[in-house]
Amino acid sequence: MALVAASVGSVAFLLLGIPLPLLLGPMAGCLIAALCRQPMEDMGVFSIFMRTFLGVAIGSSITPEVLHEFPRYLQSIFFIPIFVLIIGLIGYPLFRRVFHYDKATAYYASMPGGLSDMLIFGQEAGGNPRALSLIHATRVMGIIWVAPTLMAMIWQIDLHKPPGVPIDSVPGLELLLMPICGLLGWKIAERFRLFGASILGPMILTAIVSLSGLIHTRPPAEILWCAQFFIGISVGVHYSGITLAELRRDIFAGVVYSLILATISGCFIITIINLGIASELNALLAFLAGGQAEMMMIAVITGADLTYVLTHHLTRLVLVVLGAPIVHRLLS
Repeated sequence: MALVAASVGSVAFLLLGIPLPLLLGPMAGCLIAALCRQPMEDMGVFSIFMRTFLGVAIGSSITPEVLHEFPRYLQSIFFIPIFVLIIGLIGYPLFRRVFHYDKATAYYASMPGGLSDMLIFGQEAGGNPRALSLIHATRVMGIIWVAPTLMAMIWQIDLHKPPGVPIDSVPGLELLLMPICGLLGWKIAERFRLFGASILGPMILTAIVSLSGLIHTRPPAEILWCAQFFIGISVGVHYSGITLAELRRDIFAGVVYSLILATISGCFIITIINLGIASELNALLAFLAGGQAEMMMIAVITGADLTYVLTHHLTRLVLVVLGAPIVHRLLS
């Protein structure tokens, strides 16, 4: 059912000419199917495997020139802890006092971490996993819808262009190495319990292969389109089984929180741009608190500085993941 809903949504968005049809279409299709009370599941391990190509795309973009520019990112990274702190100070009272969630749910709902991470931590802390799932899915979906709209309206970025070169123009050896780097990198990182293993592991291994001169291009457009499709499904299926009560409370809370997050992000984005630290596009993608995989996919499509954007999202997610259990224990 998730595949059917996502396919219908993708075709509809393609026909309507809506940007990012293979990312936003599956989300919308799964949301509509959920509202029609259709049971859905994500694609499990295969969906995670498709995310590894994002890591491969980032790793293949890492060159000696990119590494030389890395120290320049530190000016901007300095703002990330402040960014996370302000979000927490506003988000927690919002969910606790305004929407009356319990402490664990309120805290993990307010943290701008990965959807899966916050769901697992929140459940272990005694929070409401269903509420957390809906709130974070709404946050991710809302931000992913806002970002392309801003790009198309303000900077006239063409979001309909292919995210890579055609598959027939990529050398056979590189096509063979890409899935190998993705799978091996993911499993090695998973063995070492590396945070964000499905993206970071493939990124590190592909970067090594790229710097050695064996890979010169990103994954072809066809593979990245498939990755978009399954990433869209993984967000959309979180609405499966939604009730009217959840729609009134959890989704509404998620929408309100997303608007507040967008406002906070906007303040930091404007500051970074005015200080001349980063370009408008890079600052936007680095400081929007969406999901790591979803924001990186948009960065790949728009031609943004992948290393800059990834570094900022990783810093935010690491701060949230490492700090969340400690702060929650203090609150308890």
